[in-house]
Amino acid sequence: MKSRAAVLWGVGQEWKIEEIDVDPPKAGELIVNWKAAGMCHSDEHLVTGDMVPPKEFWPLMGLEDFFPILGGHEGAGVVVEVGPGVTSVAVGDHVSASFIPSCGRCKPCSTGHQNLCDNGAKTFIGGMITDDTHRHHINGKPVTLMAKVGTFSEFACVSEMSVIKVDDDLPLECVALVSCGVATGWGSAVSRAGVAAGDTVVVVGIGGIGINAVQGAKMAGAARVIAVDPLEFKREKAMEMGATHTYASMEEAFPAVQQMTWGVMADKVIMTPSVMYGDLMAGAQQLCTKGGTIVVTAVAPMAQTESSVNLFDLAMSNKEIKGTIFGSLTPRADIPKLLGLYREGQLKLDELIT
Repeated sequence: MKSRAAVLWGVGQEWKIEEIDVDPPKAGELIVNWKAAGMCHSDEHLVTGDMVPPKEFWPLMGLEDFFPILGGHEGAGVVVEVGPGVTSVAVGDHVSASFIPSCGRCKPCSTGHQNLCDNGAKTFIGGMITDDTHRHHINGKPVTLMAKVGTFSEFACVSEMSVIKVDDDLPLECVALVSCGVATGWGSAVSRAGVAAGDTVVVVGIGGIGINAVQGAKMAGAARVIAVDPLEFKREKAMEMGATHTYASMEEAFPAVQQMTWGVMADKVIMTPSVMYGDLMAGAQQLCTKGGTIVVTAVAPMAQTESSVNLFDLAMSNKEIKGTIFGSLTPRADIPKLLGLYREGQLKLDELIT
């Protein structure tokens, strides 16, 4: 099968539209006609190199070359062909991509942590999850799929572990958004931060993930949802999606949060900037109250190993710092759940498309 796809050939290059060959599915695999894809900042992290492993690590990962890579991990489409043994979806089904695969059998999956499925370790390794061989080629050269879904292609061969069936009446562009940005942001507030009624919550960075952390905090009952972003447009959108206050920077937000909480500060600080540089943690820690929680959601440069964390304050103020992927949600349960909230008018999705 021939397909057009957006492919990246190296760090700092532009996405190129290429014609690729897509082989038929093998056992446990299927072909999806991707109908909608989101441009998540994680795709940009490939361009800038933030999510590209250092070249010296490639041999350890079994890679001769990290590139070319077919982009896209946020998406929705229709199943057009299934391989042997596929049971959870059939031809014609509408599906959401799941950039975190879920096998249901590994320790994380079997203990309720599908977002940490062991198969996610193969995200940046070439070949299929199923057998490590390739189904996608350009002029005979193997192409790696980002997160093993490659939603920047009209057609892609993916593992059954990487798709989730959704109801046919749901707009596919909304399904695509829930497959990554919405779930990750909403879950960062509701699941990982554990926002509770009456909390003061600060969300730093109002992109596709941050705007949904705002939604999640509001839905969880936060009394104050404070959105921080240098762009006025994003601050205005944050107010539409549930924020109560907005500021252009953490430095600007600090005295305001101090005043509105009578010096108590924020119960939860959720870090969703475009790139999570280590020095941003100093501001997050200052905004966080004693016994409070800081959730780091945004992607940092892969080789970054230092962070501006005051360990004395961390210990003596009993604060905690948590990482999260996919908002610490369970893809197979929570993607349909969030789409149900959209159908009931509680979760805003159409408003996210600008």
